[in-house]
Amino acid sequence: MGRKLPPFAAVRAFEAAARHMSFKEAAEELCLSPSAISHQIRSLEDYLDTKLFERQGNTLSLTLTGTGYAGKLTGLLDGIEASSNAARTMSELPVLRVLCTPGFAARWMVPRMARFAHADALRLRVSVGAPSTDFATNDADVIIHWADSPVPGLVVDPLMQSGRYPVVSPFLKQRLGLNRPEDLARATLMHDETMDMWAEWFSIAGVQPPNFPMGPEFPNCELATTAAEQGGGVALAYDMMVRDTLASGRLVRLFDHVTMPIVVYSFACPEARVDEPMIRAFRDWLHDEMAMESRTRPQLVTN
Repeated sequence: MGRKLPPFAAVRAFEAAARHMSFKEAAEELCLSPSAISHQIRSLEDYLDTKLFERQGNTLSLTLTGTGYAGKLTGLLDGIEASSNAARTMSELPVLRVLCTPGFAARWMVPRMARFAHADALRLRVSVGAPSTDFATNDADVIIHWADSPVPGLVVDPLMQSGRYPVVSPFLKQRLGLNRPEDLARATLMHDETMDMWAEWFSIAGVQPPNFPMGPEFPNCELATTAAEQGGGVALAYDMMVRDTLASGRLVRLFDHVTMPIVVYSFACPEARVDEPMIRAFRDWLHDEMAMESRTRPQLVTN
């Protein structure tokens, strides 16, 4: 059932009259006539089936019910005004449209967005998907995309470099007893279509790849990592993308072996727009965050 609310015009008229204790001053505030204010208040009293004002000659006073009602209404209307002003201000801010992969958004960018110092000067509109470098069709101002291949007409900045190592849920590690690389023969290995590097990892670990049917294959490493997080098997995750997840305990790293680092993500925008203030601010923030992370948690060294 819908809300049963009194007429808003009558509520405003009553609240203003109660605040000023004057129909005339309420009328001036709301750009109405005193008789219109009186009419609105009578309609509200009829709706509530109670008197809100006592009128004795030229003296106006609130009833006990009117006093309590007016006190609550003033706070509510102040809240509506503040929320409306905030919404109006937000609608006036410039919008920066960012397109990136779901994994980059969820595992890296969103946990750090509170540190974006320019958040009060622009609105970030984040979309996720398979970022296209065709800015004529991707409806974005900047993208965070895979690798760092140059694209004519675009500025492409390498952003994140990372190696990979196996990760698994704590429960599955304990259940399968995954203590040595050879123990992966007892596990389901998650694969990704983008760049599956299990063969390289096994070579670095000095172990023959398990001789059993290949496990599930996913379109990208994020889905493979998420499947591992849910206990589906072991994924080969990028260090820079799962550090927070490891810290939370939702995943654990297996073994010390790590693949050679590669550029995982890059920042890209049209060359003609790279010096626009909001794009420059966002680009600088990304690089500052990466630099801070490198200082506090250095890249892993391959074995």
